[in-house]
Amino acid sequence: MNLLTEHCLQMTRRSLLGSGVHAAGAAALSSLMAQQTRGDGSRQENGALPGIPHHPPTAKRFIYLFMNGGPSQMDMFDYKPELDALFDKDLPDSVRQGQRITTMTSGQARFPMAPSMFRFQQHGQCGRYVSELLPETAKVVDDLSFMYSVRTNAINHDPAVTYIQTGRELPGWPSMGAWLTYGLGAGTENLPNYVVMTPSWTGRKSAQALYSRLWGTGFLPPNLQGVALRAKGDPVLFINNPPGLEASDRRKMLDGLAEMNRIQFSRMGDPETNARISQYEMAFRMQTSVPELTDLSQEPQHVFELYGEDAKTPGTFAASCLMARRLAERGVQCIQLFHRGWDQHTNLPNDLRSQCRDIDQATRGLIEDLKQRDMLKDTLILWGGEFGRTVYCQGDLQRDNYGRDHHPLCFTMWMAGGGVQGGRSIGQTDDFSYNVVADPVNIADINNTVLHCMGIDNKRMSVKFQGLDARVTGVEDYRLLNELFA
Repeated sequence: MNLLTEHCLQMTRRSLLGSGVHAAGAAALSSLMAQQTRGDGSRQENGALPGIPHHPPTAKRFIYLFMNGGPSQMDMFDYKPELDALFDKDLPDSVRQGQRITTMTSGQARFPMAPSMFRFQQHGQCGRYVSELLPETAKVVDDLSFMYSVRTNAINHDPAVTYIQTGRELPGWPSMGAWLTYGLGAGTENLPNYVVMTPSWTGRKSAQALYSRLWGTGFLPPNLQGVALRAKGDPVLFINNPPGLEASDRRKMLDGLAEMNRIQFSRMGDPETNARISQYEMAFRMQTSVPELTDLSQEPQHVFELYGEDAKTPGTFAASCLMARRLAERGVQCIQLFHRGWDQHTNLPNDLRSQCRDIDQATRGLIEDLKQRDMLKDTLILWGGEFGRTVYCQGDLQRDNYGRDHHPLCFTMWMAGGGVQGGRSIGQTDDFSYNVVADPVNIADINNTVLHCMGIDNKRMSVKFQGLDARVTGVEDYRLLNELFA
């Protein structure tokens, strides 16, 4: 083996910049990775960018309840009683307007309309309609502000989820959690600032795959990556030392490894080397903090009653919601739950019942728990999926059974807490829950509003990448959803 040849083959472009023209390479990387930092590259004590928060935040932490697969807005929140008389009638061309549909229904001879079979009632002082599938969520409807007119660009799952997470439909861009951590720094020393959970589900057995890039960092520093807590086994892989290895031995090993990494950084100038050092140190601290976090034995019985009995079963949505509250208490600033199984192309009534049963009491429990602890006022909660469902049926249509295809043109999301005024709403859809007829809300609007609540002015936080001032809102126009605030 020729060591010089092997070294050249393994040398990355970044390494070449760092070793060949160290000063110029470091300057180029600095402009790429941290446009907002001061000239000396420093940050605030907690790692936040200088000047952040740009304005007084209304939220200290952000919990995203993501319903992966596309929940049916017209079976849950977007009440359309006029459709009852149109059962099995074809969707008018004047409503569809030649808009694209997926290949799963493009071959159908007709598009018969399927009114929701579920009963709706008004709830709370705000009088919002909620279907019978969510009786517990309906009890806290006055804490929620609905966005009925959300629309997106993508019609298939992976680009749609990627888009809502990163502001782009293509992989490789930073997630919202990474952007928040990039700007805000760390809220706690002993836990990651961005934590992801993927709870179990009881609806449709097969579900869309989730990729770690959805909570990745793209071109931002890799230490901003979301950390996934596992539903089974150790919550984090290798959280425990192997038999025979004491904590003091681990400490000595990490000290030696850190020293070697510092030498490597001095030679190559690769910022990922320093990221490795910080990640190893975080992993060491997590060996103490994570077992304490995930030990629910000290939670009183009334808390389990609040979230539901499923909260005692590790990996369920209810247990994950309880874990979200515990993470929020410990200073974690961005928490995201991906609940899968919402892609009901067929057998929607049965599968949707199961999915709603998974989340209903736990969602109310999380809101009530945060309120009792005086935390809801500065905890922003966002609920929603990557798109909605069609009014027309996919496959066979029956009064008590039907399916719905993907629909990006309008769907429902809601926010609560963190400065959002409960009981409000934005937007309106037509009588078919197919097109937005008033106050459209784009994904960029939602992401911009989340950043605003956390004290970040989106126009003042960007990173130069591929010739663009890259932001989580992408290159689209966006607005602040002022209608949600007092």
